[in-house]
Amino acid sequence: MKAPLLLDTHALIWLMEGVTLLSRTARRVAEEAANEGLLRVSAISLWEITTLESKGRISFDRDCQTWINEMLATPGLLLVPLTSEIAVQSTRLPGIFHGDPADRILIATARVLNATLLTSDAKIRDYAKAGYLSVVRAS
Repeated sequence: MKAPLLLDTHALIWLMEGVTLLSRTARRVAEEAANEGLLRVSAISLWEITTLESKGRISFDRDCQTWINEMLATPGLLLVPLTSEIAVQSTRLPGIFHGDPADRILIATARVLNATLLTSDAKIRDYAKAGYLSVVRAS
């Protein structure tokens, strides 16, 4: 079985909103993962989205909760809860990584699931180069 594909928050938004910042390759990888039932979203991404939306940094053409409900109904996509294992692992990442809790939770989630993380975040991609996780560039 192939590895799950975990979407970084920005990649999730870009995918769901059809934003052209998401490369064709990244879109294809995400669509293949969804078709195989392997597309994943971390619960921390829902928190990030609602926080950004409540501060006016992002907006949708519909209510945020409606957007989230529709996103979660995407065939092949599953929500990954913040488990105790992910929480603990986020505080014990190997190597050196910055302190942003959401990024640490995303990385821990990918590591616990043995998932590939779809991201454009340069700090996460640099961390992956050290061999701590697998990434696919979103842009």
